[in-house]
This record gives sequence, C-alpha cells and structure tokens, in this order.
Amino acid sequence: MNTVNKINEKLKDMISNLLSAQSDNGAWNFCFEGSIMTDAYMIILIRTLKIKDEEILIKSLVERIKSKQAPSGAWKVYPDEDKGNLSATIEGYFSLLYSGYVAKEATYMRKAEHFIREKGGLAKSDWLTKMMLALTGQIKWPSIIKIIPIEIMLFPKWSPITIYQLVGYARAHWLPILICSNLNKSFVTPQTPNISHLQEGLSDSENERILEEMQNLQLYFKNALKKLSEAPEVLKQKALSKAEDYIIERIEENGTMYSYFSASFFMVFALFGLGYDRKHPLIQNAFQGMKSYLCRNADQVFIQNSPSTVWDTALLTAALQQAGVPHQHASIINANNYLFSRQHQKYGDWAIKNPDVTPGGWGFSDINTFVPDIDDTTAALRAITPLTQTNILYKEAWNKGVEWILSMQNDDGGWSAFEKNTDNYLLSFIPFKYEDRVLFDPSTADLTGRTLYFLGEYTTISMESEIFQIAKEWFERNQEVNGSWYGRWGNCYIYGTWAAVTGLKAIGVSNDDPVIRLAVKWLLSIQNEDGGWGESCASDIKKRYIPLNQSTPSQTAWALDALITVSETPTAKIESGIQALLSLLEADDWRSTYPTGAGIPGGYYIHYHSYKYIWPLQALSHYKNKYDM
Repeated sequence: MNTVNKINEKLKDMISNLLSAQSDNGAWNFCFEGSIMTDAYMIILIRTLKIKDEEILIKSLVERIKSKQAPSGAWKVYPDEDKGNLSATIEGYFSLLYSGYVAKEATYMRKAEHFIREKGGLAKSDWLTKMMLALTGQIKWPSIIKIIPIEIMLFPKWSPITIYQLVGYARAHWLPILICSNLNKSFVTPQTPNISHLQEGLSDSENERILEEMQNLQLYFKNALKKLSEAPEVLKQKALSKAEDYIIERIEENGTMYSYFSASFFMVFALFGLGYDRKHPLIQNAFQGMKSYLCRNADQVFIQNSPSTVWDTALLTAALQQAGVPHQHASIINANNYLFSRQHQKYGDWAIKNPDVTPGGWGFSDINTFVPDIDDTTAALRAITPLTQTNILYKEAWNKGVEWILSMQNDDGGWSAFEKNTDNYLLSFIPFKYEDRVLFDPSTADLTGRTLYFLGEYTTISMESEIFQIAKEWFERNQEVNGSWYGRWGNCYIYGTWAAVTGLKAIGVSNDDPVIRLAVKWLLSIQNEDGGWGESCASDIKKRYIPLNQSTPSQTAWALDALITVSETPTAKIESGIQALLSLLEADDWRSTYPTGAGIPGGYYIHYHSYKYIWPLQALSHYKNKYDM
C-alpha cells in the first residue's frame, strides 16, 4: 500500500474511532494523566477527613501507586528520569503508609525509604511536597513560607510585591498554604504515619544561602507591615478573612477551587485551619468534586488534576474538520454546541490586570467557569469559526473571544497562558525552584505561536498590524542560538518551535526569514533515524534540548506540521517523518503514553490520552490537504 493510501486509511480509521467515542453532550472525555501526586494526595485527604466508605477507592489508588514504583524503590515523574524523583517518592511512600494497606517493613517500602535518605531526605523535596508534609505534621513549616505574612492580602495593588503578582494558579495554591503556615497549623490523625525520621536536613551552607537570599524579602515585609496602621492582631484577622473570601469566591460549582484537584486539596486544609468542621458542606462538596476527577484506564484508576475536556474537545473538533468532516456533520454540530455552552461569562482573576474587556474566553476543564486561558480560547475559536457565517449567536461568541484574545497580548508582544503582564521578577529572589515558570506567567513561544496561527489564519487582521509586528519581534528576541524556542506547556523545544514556525508563517513571515530558516534547520538536525522526533522531559529541567532517543506520535506530528508549513512539496525528510508517524500509530506502545504535556518543571508532566489522536490527525490532514493527495 502506498503512502497516500496509508494516510487515507489511517485518517478514515481515526475519524471513525473518534466519532464513536464522542459523548452524548458533544464532548470528548479523554483522561488527563499525571504523576502519582494526585493519587497520593487523595489517599491523604480521605484519611484526614476520616471518610469510612472509600476503602475501595483507596485500595485502587494503592495498587496504582505501587504499579508505578521503579525497581530501585523510587517513583518517577517521567519514564526516563534518571534514578527517580525525590518528591514523588516521598508522596508515594507517605500515602501508602497512610492508606493502612501497606506495611513499612515491605521490601519495596524499605527500598523507597533508602532512596529518600540517599537523596537528602524530606528537606530536599520540592515546595509542594514540603507544604503537604508540613500540613500533615511531618516537618515544621519551612522558613521559605513562614516569612510571608498573610497580611500580604492587605498590601495595596501598587505595592512592589503583592499576592496578585503571582499568576492565578500559583495564587490558588499559595493562599491556602499561607493561611495554614501563618496559623502554624498541621493536622494529624491517629492513623497519620510518622516519617519525620526521614527529615535529614539541609547542610549549614545551604541554610546560610537560603537565609541570605531571604534577608531582603524579610526586610521588605517588615517595613510594609509597619505602614499598615492597625494593631497586629486586627490586621491578621482582616487578612485571614480576606484570604478566606478569596478562596470561597473561587470555588466552582462542583466544589473545587479553581477547578484544580491540587489547589482544592490545600483549600480543604485551609478551611480546617480557619475552623471549619470536616462535615461542613464546603469541605464535603470539595471532596466530591475532587473525587469526580477519577479516571479509569484499562484496569487502573487514577485522579486527574483537572480534566482536559474543553481542551480535547476544541482541538479534536478543529482537527476533524481539517480532516474533512464537514461542519454540518451532526458530531461537529454537537461538539460546537458543547463548546458554545462553555464560553465564559464571568470575570476571573485575568481581569485584575485587564479590566476593560468583556469575558469571552474558554477554560480547560468542563467545570471551569472563570479561569479561561489563551490556548483553550484559540482552540475553541478555530473549532466554531465555520458556524459564524450562518449563525449570529456563534458570530457574537466568536467576536467576544477574539476581542478577549487581542486584549490579553502582553506589553512585550507575546501571550501568556492565563493572565496579562504577570511577570514580576522582583519575587524571583525567593529561593524557589523554577520561580520564573511557576510563580509567574510570562509570554511563551507555544502560546504566542498558536495565538498568531489563529489570528493569521482565521481573522482578517492585516499582516502589517502592530499586533503581529511586536509578536514577531518577541520571537526574534527569544529564539535560542540553535534556532529552537522553549515551549512552556509541552515538551518542550519541539513543541515551542512547532508553535513558533506555524504561527510566524500564518502572519506572513517568509521562509527566507532568518528566524524560519534557523528553526527549520534545527528541526531537521534532530530528526531520528526512524524518521520521527522525540524529546525527553529532561529538556524542561535542563533548559536545553535533550533527545528521548525514541520517537513519539505527538512530537513527530508537531515537527511534521511545522515542516509541512514551510515546504511547498513533500521533501524526503517529510516523507520519512510521515512513514515514522504511521508506524508509531500502528505500534501503539509506550511511545504513545510518554508524557509530552508539561505542568510543573521537574515535578509534573502529563500524558494526554487524546494526544495520540489530535496531533497525528492534524499533521496527516495537513499533509494530505496541502499536497493534494
């Protein structure tokens, strides 16, 4: 069978499978699979809440966590992680003990304990893990969080450092944690295991370095508090009340905070700290909402941090139309009706720095009503575009979405994921790992590139507009010496470079432009011998391209999509890539489950179960449509 026939057969097969997998409400419900963190935290939460009727769930999560342990005793956050991940291992070890179904003396638990000691103990874990350990009484509240007063809630917005200079998803985690750390609260039940013997500790030089780095921050907070005129206890109560209100105002209909499992986990502990009873409706509703994030895959269950329903549905709807499914098809109409119903009507935290525009974005998950993001919005807008020609309601929704997207362009010319101009690096002197990518929301190549792709291909904005010119300049300033771009929300340089190339081409940048030529040269230089592309999650940590030494379907599709965009005829390299992609889709092995989505650098990577469909479908359709096959 020749290549054209293979592509046609594969497209036909993928389309058929996807249409049959669509839910009655028009959405696609694929799993969003991360590390064991959410599984571990669910066990911890159930035991802390003393819920007696969730033993089946606990046992299922225990089996899932055990199945992910490496022979060394460690847990990893991506398969090729060297040796293992300390924080994931602490979370796995502690939650298994807390479950009550695993003996500390078990061989695999002893191996885990040995790995934790070998890597420096609890004190060397990442910040989120440390916060969980402090909340459950395993360690004292770390000084890095203790020095931040809850009174930061009262600092004026013009202050050099305020809570609103963190991006919303970071703020949604930090505020509950600040409530508990300022109240010095931890929560221990009769069933809570004691793993404080694994605390070990930082070296004297490490402690001295941290204290030195924090001196300026301590001084700032001390002086800022002096300017707040009321008595210290009055100020603290006001700040706690304001923090409590902030949290409650951001609870979604399903009871979760910000629609995230992890933020909701910390919210429950904050509510405990503020005096809420375990049986309080806010806590019970939060638990039920978090439990609803359970996903079944084969014979295992796991907890999603935030189901990717809108993201998957928007991308699949656009990809299916690109693959030839007409927009009048019942499945496409059903999907677009679903997307239409999920456009946001509320003002969220994005409006703090961008108050003068009507809501019009889309969020990531089905339940999300006030945390829109740029990626989901451009994906949804691409999906519904064909309907705007005949349906006034869709046209109005589309216009609101485009207006929102344009208003969210950062002053530097790029686009962030969630909020505008949220890049206050004054806070970067907090000794905090990856603060530039976790605390803030700077412009990134992936967001900027896909936004340009939508605006260039789907709107009538002039190619000479300032919007496009300053975005192109952003790309010129941020291109790596080797021609690639770093992608924040996918792994990693292939992801960023694909988005950059397709975005720049959509706004009329020539193939002869140095930024395009260098990017294409880099993509070709990293093509694997099998014709595909594959990049390790380690790239995200080391901030340079690290090959996986195997090809993955989504990364191969990204690279192919970029190369097809710049090539008027199918080159030998593209043909080799197409063959590799078709082969990968037939194999359907571990390369299809390798995490190519990014969450927390070094701490959380995502296997989107939808990605083996979305991106290959898009790349194969692009190849077929462009080369008239």
